[in-house]
Amino acid sequence: QVQLVESGGGLVQAGGSLRLSCAASEHTFSSSAIGWFLQPPGKERQFVAAITRNGGSTFYADSVKGRFTISRDIAKNTVYLQMTSLNSEDTAIYYCAASQWGDPRSRRNYNYWGQGTQVTVSS
Repeated sequence: QVQLVESGGGLVQAGGSLRLSCAASEHTFSSSAIGWFLQPPGKERQFVAAITRNGGSTFYADSVKGRFTISRDIAKNTVYLQMTSLNSEDTAIYYCAASQWGDPRSRRNYNYWGQGTQVTVSS
């Protein structure tokens, strides 16, 4: 059974940091690239970052390069998104997702999604 569970969202002041976690089943974790997407209110879901299943490659949206870092912990079957220098434009629901094929930067290549976690940045 594929299961992705996000945690770590919350309210933070502008300039602050948060770390999101995405816990996956062992099979999903070992066979999938894992990506993070954000969805602001009333807008489409957007790519944030992704990491390949072996952790050898990472990808970032231009808007988060230098501020966000994606990583994976094999022992915990968990992918993290460390977010720093947060601003109001980062306010959104953040979803993690699993992909078994294709470009991990493309939303259409993800077939399993978590339920999302809310991140709110106050100015």
